[in-house]
Amino acid sequence: MSDDTPEAPTIAAVNSMGRTDKLPIKMLQDRLLVHIDVAEGERRSTGGILIPARAQLGKRLAWAEARAVGPNVRNIEVGDQVLFSPEDLFEVEVQGATYVLLRERDVHAVAAERLDLGSTGLYL
Repeated sequence: MSDDTPEAPTIAAVNSMGRTDKLPIKMLQDRLLVHIDVAEGERRSTGGILIPARAQLGKRLAWAEARAVGPNVRNIEVGDQVLFSPEDLFEVEVQGATYVLLRERDVHAVAAERLDLGSTGLYL
């Protein structure tokens, strides 16, 4: 694992002695834990104007960074940017940061330097 790869999230648990331990989180099946970097729903226009979440014009997809992936996820790795619909999602707070829980099938696209654009990505 390289130094620039994001670390898997951990959850703090209090044991019987009152000490806080960090427990690693393992995603199951085809689940992804992603982190959205911008304020929820807010975005900037090309002219630099801040557009609040309540001013959405229609359904808008969002980009987020994959922070943890389950063992059955085939096309996404930790650190990849994923495109998904932010409606009807499950959110979870871990160590003060808000994450979104997705299934791989809910992801519309992946952006990563490791991707080879010469192939179609189809299974033949």
